Amino acid sequence: MILNSLILGNIPELPLAHWIDNFVNWLVQFTRFFNAITNFIGSINNAFQWIFDLVPIWLFIVLVLALTYYVNRDQQNWGLLVFEFLGLLLIWNLNYWRDMTQTLTLVLTSSLIALVIGIPLGILMAKSHIAEVILKPVLDFMQTMPAFVYLIPAVTLFGIGMVPGIVASVIFAMPPTVRMTNMGIREVPDELIEAADSFGSTEWQKLFKVELPIAKSSLMAGVNQSMMLSLSMVVIASMIGAMGLGTKVYFAVGRNDAGNGFSAGLAIVILAIILDRLTQSLTRTRRKN
Repeated sequence: MILNSLILGNIPELPLAHWIDNFVNWLVQFTRFFNAITNFIGSINNAFQWIFDLVPIWLFIVLVLALTYYVNRDQQNWGLLVFEFLGLLLIWNLNYWRDMTQTLTLVLTSSLIALVIGIPLGILMAKSHIAEVILKPVLDFMQTMPAFVYLIPAVTLFGIGMVPGIVASVIFAMPPTVRMTNMGIREVPDELIEAADSFGSTEWQKLFKVELPIAKSSLMAGVNQSMMLSLSMVVIASMIGAMGLGTKVYFAVGRNDAGNGFSAGLAIVILAIILDRLTQSLTRTRRKN
């Protein structure tokens, strides 16, 4: 205690919170910019939701089963098909279908944006040592910062609703995509790069015809992790108005309603398992090809 008082006693406290508040308040003045982002993300979200609302429930289930059968056609994983069929029927029976599609919309939108931003960043990290040195601590910060913290500036800049939930999900879920893309490209054998150079390939040709095809398995693993992290934000994003199954869980917690909370949580688990198995199956398919 004496040593701490001698070392820190005369050092004033850094106004870190005040600096961050000032920075966020400075960003608020760019209203048009953030409104444009809100409209853009909202349009993607609404497009996904419009598709899910347009497709009849029975047809949606058939399409999911058909996709699962197609990507697992060499393994004939009948257990997964039975699980998906019974799980989706259970969600339908519990009247959580609309909430499930809203959650799926949130996951797909945030995952799509994370891929569009994350893959180029991963390529940049693989090609530039300076970019890797700069981005690594940023990615560490994005992954280790508690997810609740992202909700505060998201609400300040984008209001409440699905869009700030998607923005927070993108920030939270993007690092695996960046890291796995970087790792996949760096693991491309040097012999293949030398062969491509010997045939006079340009950097773009090497990237799209050699490096990315070989790195597809790692890239798909990053997609899988990003989707799972996006789904983990469902309950948290419900606190700022993001609709879906997370809202049911959030309300159940507030009312101490264990039954409805468990049933909504079970629906989230079913959706998570389906998304996880599908993306893993796509990864195995890529490896075989």
